[in-house]
Amino acid sequence: MEGATKRLVAQNRRARHEYFIEETLEAGIMLQGSEVKSLRLGRGSIAEAYVSESRGELYLQGAHIPEYEAASRFNHEPRRLRKLLVHRRERDRMIGQIRRDGYTIVPLEIYFGPRGHAKVLLGFAKGKRKVDKRETIKQRDWQRQKARLMREKS
Repeated sequence: MEGATKRLVAQNRRARHEYFIEETLEAGIMLQGSEVKSLRLGRGSIAEAYVSESRGELYLQGAHIPEYEAASRFNHEPRRLRKLLVHRRERDRMIGQIRRDGYTIVPLEIYFGPRGHAKVLLGFAKGKRKVDKRETIKQRDWQRQKARLMREKS
């Protein structure tokens, strides 16, 4: 996705704190018209969302896309299951990793790609323990301090 423009709609900042993200993958998402309109307004949250498998398909659960007021009776349910669109090989590999290796698949971002389609950036994640989280915080603080010292030195 380097070089192409993408318009970020929702981001899961907590995911990188809670999990080790080992690999990322872009997937399409099956949306209704009112959901697309709501996302284009920049509304939507994936803070509590995760990907689950059901009958050989991948679904985004827990994502909140608020109703679009102008849609009246044709509105959508804000927390419904949304099917993810990935190639068969990728889907089979993802399902295998969920079942065998104990991975979790978490959505990291929802954005509109260069062609105007809604996309989800998925991360293959393993959970962090409390000690790992502390180490990550320590590393981040050290990087900030190091950058500050280099600025002051120049």
